[in-house]
Amino acid sequence: MVRSISDIIGLAAGAIALCSIGYYLICLYNAARFVREQKAAGAGVRPAQSTQPVSILKPLRGTDPEMYESFRSHCLQNYPEYEIIFGVSDPADPAIELVERLKQEYPQRAIRLVICSRNLGTNTKVSNLAQMWPHAKYENILVNDSDIRVEPDYLQRVIAPLQNNEIGLITCLYRGIASPTLGSRLESLGISTDFAAGVLTARQLEGGIRFGLGSTLAFRRSDLETIGGFEAVVDYLADDYEIGKRIAQRGLKVKLSEVVVETFLPAYTLRQFLDHQLRWGRAVRDSRRGGYLGLVLTFGLPWAILALAFTRGVLWAWILLAVVASLRLAVALTVGWSVLRDGQVLSLLPLLPLRDFSALLIWVASLFGHEVIWRGDVFELKDGKLVRINS
Repeated sequence: MVRSISDIIGLAAGAIALCSIGYYLICLYNAARFVREQKAAGAGVRPAQSTQPVSILKPLRGTDPEMYESFRSHCLQNYPEYEIIFGVSDPADPAIELVERLKQEYPQRAIRLVICSRNLGTNTKVSNLAQMWPHAKYENILVNDSDIRVEPDYLQRVIAPLQNNEIGLITCLYRGIASPTLGSRLESLGISTDFAAGVLTARQLEGGIRFGLGSTLAFRRSDLETIGGFEAVVDYLADDYEIGKRIAQRGLKVKLSEVVVETFLPAYTLRQFLDHQLRWGRAVRDSRRGGYLGLVLTFGLPWAILALAFTRGVLWAWILLAVVASLRLAVALTVGWSVLRDGQVLSLLPLLPLRDFSALLIWVASLFGHEVIWRGDVFELKDGKLVRINS
């Protein structure tokens, strides 16, 4: 009986691993398609003088790795007219010192700091944004996270599609620059070899994406107003997803830009890595329930290894593992190296089995429970909304 149960588990794991082969092939196709789009876009960038002025909103809380250099990259844009508005909820926030230093280094740039004294909801970042955007001068608004670093042509390339009235939001893929800790390296590897591949596949399977990524959200002020402004999503954990979804529901397109930005990851401990991934997983679960259940088919490498183990090394399991491992490696290299230009991905590849097994375990754990930890606070997640448990 034990042997029979073991065989059944092995066959089930093998069947799921077999399905993952199709997923990996779709990932490779979409990655190749995106690379072609990047090359085409790079050959036809609009001149900067044809673009419209932009207000960049950057909500802050505390400091992040390489934060000042990330700020500086926004002051080095080849763009005729833009402003940068920073916002904090705490007048003693250490990030304020960096903003003041930035203003001194770049007096020619329109840089402002807004103290967001009101608490409008459980998502402090969005509460700050709701108090920042009335200070923005321009119709075109761009929001990105505090740890995002960009190239000098970032605004030029990201904002240009907004001249098409059918497009309501532009968002960007990103690569994670890891700190030396294992948790940070696993996070970076997941972003570059799994998360980005999933976004590209969702775009293909759904006929375009209908969500945003916090690395970049560019939109018109008037379109944000039609969905109720930032106040409408001030209690949601996945605010970037909600903004993109609501703009898409208004009949406007969400465009995935060909631009890839960088985020500098904290020195996560393993516990912090797991907490972050669990929060992320439960946020996606509440936002895209059907799609999240379908992720079970994307963990091909762990399923193939489990099939091999439970069938006690039969020939077909070895062949399946060889095929799955080859395709998983191909996806990691194609997406991480060719699409995201992640220079770390090659050195991190030995961690791929550990990362994929941890992702499968986190996926299982995220299906149950509603508690998430965010910046030291504990919340309960109810249909995507945050309810504070303690402070």
